[in-house]
Amino acid sequence: MSDVVAIYDEADRLKDAGKLEEAVVKFNEALALDENYALAHSALAVVQQRLENHEEAIKHAQRAAELEPDDPFSYTALSVTFQRAYAGTNNMDYIKLAEDAMERSRQLSQGI
Repeated sequence: MSDVVAIYDEADRLKDAGKLEEAVVKFNEALALDENYALAHSALAVVQQRLENHEEAIKHAQRAAELEPDDPFSYTALSVTFQRAYAGTNNMDYIKLAEDAMERSRQLSQGI
């Protein structure tokens, strides 16, 4: 198992244990080794969202979608991140972004 995967796995265990701040540190360690590790970006989006760091969550969800542009799930996760950012901020701009991301997910799922 590579170091980056081992660090990711440790971060994931911390996340599951509710140790979100510690998980952020570990996920960032994984990204320091491989800045293009899409799974770590996705996980960081989830953790940052739970910590109500909406902009940081969005940044990581967007990066995951950039790294995996043909994966419908990346855009579904991005849409959910925007929806949660809206719920946490009431910023209506996030609604349109969530709809756009979900549409992209649909298109990818249908092979468009």
